[in-house]
Amino acid sequence: MTMATATQRAIAQPGPSEDSHPSWEDRGTTTIPSRVVARIAAEAAYETANVGSNAGGLLGIGARHNFHSRPEATCDIYGQVAVIHLNLGLSFPAPLSSVVEDLRHHVRRRVETLTGLNVGKMTIEISWLHPSSHVRKSLT
Repeated sequence: MTMATATQRAIAQPGPSEDSHPSWEDRGTTTIPSRVVARIAAEAAYETANVGSNAGGLLGIGARHNFHSRPEATCDIYGQVAVIHLNLGLSFPAPLSSVVEDLRHHVRRRVETLTGLNVGKMTIEISWLHPSSHVRKSLT
């Protein structure tokens, strides 16, 4: 049996030289599941003002409106394009078209920035409106 001594030279293993850096394409791929993109979209929607979600209930029965949780979101990914669907509630009265446009812009920007995917189609379903308390008082 032979043992290596301190006087023997180590065998150098071939490897990349310090001067060469692999191109971006050669470094591998990153895969982001659609459920992760959906969570990012839901969180981005939650970051905007006056957006709420359905909470609790079974099959829509007994659900309550909640402004303290993320709205529902789903996502399908086709190559580098994300198709997002949001189901949420909004405070009312508010100019719905401008609120939805701001929401759409914010969600698109956050998803594209955080994932590198392009947001293709984004469907926003407003399933309920929550009247603010001062509106109810003024109507009675």
